[in-house]
Amino acid sequence: MAALPEGTPCWADAMFSDLEGAKAFYGDVLGWTFGESSSEFGNYTQAYSDGRAVAAVVPPMPGPDGTQARSAWCLYLASPDAAATAEKIRGNGGEVLMGPMQVGGFGTMVIARDPGGVVFGVWQAGTHEGFEKQGEPGAYCWAEVVTRDPAEADGFFPAVFPYGVQKMGSEQVDYKIFRLGEQPVLGRMAMGPADLPPEVPSYVSVYFAVADVDAAIVRLRAGGGTVHMEPMDSPFGRFAVVGDPQGAAFGIIDTGTTAGDMPTLTDA
Repeated sequence: MAALPEGTPCWADAMFSDLEGAKAFYGDVLGWTFGESSSEFGNYTQAYSDGRAVAAVVPPMPGPDGTQARSAWCLYLASPDAAATAEKIRGNGGEVLMGPMQVGGFGTMVIARDPGGVVFGVWQAGTHEGFEKQGEPGAYCWAEVVTRDPAEADGFFPAVFPYGVQKMGSEQVDYKIFRLGEQPVLGRMAMGPADLPPEVPSYVSVYFAVADVDAAIVRLRAGGGTVHMEPMDSPFGRFAVVGDPQGAAFGIIDTGTTAGDMPTLTDA
């Protein structure tokens, strides 16, 4: 498999204090199965859909003060050289929180934060090349930077990665799309003060595809999950923004159920 273009979303994982609870929840909601935990790598546990790797869950690592980070999904962006990308991150006002760190022969990782507080990962692939399934039920489908500081994100991400930027023609939503060539790879949505509680930081919202959003919501609520944004129709699919019982927010989308015309896009 050829190396993914720089800046392509290539993997997602999340830390959970209750790993077995997370496996049960995502198994019910997204149909995931799980491999053996890798004790060599902090009990990192891959999730599978139809036998193909789609994400991973891992117990949290204590912070410098002994506390554990809140559960959250982390999206990794592909890099041919994680160390060089880390320097770009620092040079454009971001912060490198971890790495570059080689993970056996699997690859090299960086965890970083943009100047507006959005945490994301960088992955230089070794033997682990990333998602083995995308855009189908049970797998990664899309992601967007949800930020209270859109100007910082708009300056930072295209400076670190080779993104072109387009603005979505909508008066209701401040939304931009980062592209690699003609391929849209990542969204950027401005978060207003009324959108989420003030304690919720800027973050990357990772969307997983489902066959039926409303049926998935029923399973999610039965498993103790939370619906942050009720199911909504759009030209891209029927989607909802939700949270798991441990507080990690994510999105679900049925791309086969669409409504309305596609919005216009203009170069930003």
